[in-house]
Amino acid sequence: MNRKITDTVTWVGKIDWELKTFHGEEYSTDQGTSYNSYLIEDEKTALIDTVWMPFSKEFVKNLKNTIDLNEIDYIIANHGEVDHSGALPELMKEIPDTPIYCTKKAIDSLKGQYHEDWNFVEVKTGDTLDLGEGQLIFVEMPMLHWPDNMLEYYTKDKILFSNDAFGQHYASEELFNDLVDQNELFTEATKYYANILTPFSGMVTRKINEILAFDLELNMICPAHGVLWREAPAQIVKQYLEWADNYQEDQITIIYDTMWKNTKLMGEAIAEGLKIKSPNTRLKLINTSLVDKNDVITEVFKSRAILVGSSTINNGILNSIAGVLEMIEGLKFKNKSYAAFGSYGWSGESVQLLEKHMDRSGFEKVMDGIKVKWTPTEENSKKLRAFGVEFIEKLDAMKDGTNA
Repeated sequence: MNRKITDTVTWVGKIDWELKTFHGEEYSTDQGTSYNSYLIEDEKTALIDTVWMPFSKEFVKNLKNTIDLNEIDYIIANHGEVDHSGALPELMKEIPDTPIYCTKKAIDSLKGQYHEDWNFVEVKTGDTLDLGEGQLIFVEMPMLHWPDNMLEYYTKDKILFSNDAFGQHYASEELFNDLVDQNELFTEATKYYANILTPFSGMVTRKINEILAFDLELNMICPAHGVLWREAPAQIVKQYLEWADNYQEDQITIIYDTMWKNTKLMGEAIAEGLKIKSPNTRLKLINTSLVDKNDVITEVFKSRAILVGSSTINNGILNSIAGVLEMIEGLKFKNKSYAAFGSYGWSGESVQLLEKHMDRSGFEKVMDGIKVKWTPTEENSKKLRAFGVEFIEKLDAMKDGTNA
């Protein structure tokens, strides 16, 4: 069902309640998502983005019920990824000559994916498109999160159509941020940033500052996924600037994988030591084989430090922790520290391998790791609690620039 946003702008997207994974299975979407497309009916008419390909026929049919397709003067393709552009082939069968405004990189990606030479019009930052009472001002947003991304500002209604920036994978019949559960909204917005945009935080800061330099009045932010920011829309911009600035909270997260619970017992003993030394610090203990990997990453994103553990298997580490560490390396977290731990029965390489992973990921090692052969004894547990205490002492000393 289409929804009026302003007298001029209509939401013509699709809510996908059933979606449980995204980007293949790289991103979990327990709350579903939406594919937001917007129709601007000024003196000229512009369609901003489409929806994912499985919904393309439904999208075009719905659009026909809203407007004569031949009245669409311009199509704006903010990003070539298929969740935004997937309905373009179906739509262009109906209006094949309609110009598609996008970045040069988006022309490459759209041609590469659909093998069609549509009527592309390349735009750059600062270019404008006159719709009558209002203009669209384009801003390129490379690597947020593809090289082809852009957004635009509609001057009449003072709306920023932000594509993948400021979005969430969050399905709701309530279209606006002030109408949904705020805890759910910010949980999904944090997860979205942590898992998708973290590697590009430096670019996030530069691009937001570039947009702010335009000194544009802002009534609403309309992203490509999730709800629209109409109440205090600048709050999510401010939040992005905080997240992009080497973000951390007073949280320590212990992540581990375990075969016969011995590494789990180690993690629990270390956690006791952490709590003894720093009772007010938020502490999370996560078995990576039992918890959604994107939720694990979100907790790492919020943490000032992590402890990472694994049993040794086949001279290596267990697969769930290995997968999470691969994600951590790719996300290029900044301003975070670590130590490693693990149990073993024979060779005991896990701690050394965990440290290599974390060093490659740019985390700062607080102290050498600790390992236990077979099941921890009470004496081992005392050493592990002491390890937790020492970890906090050294971590705080690193923060203060002193020697522990």
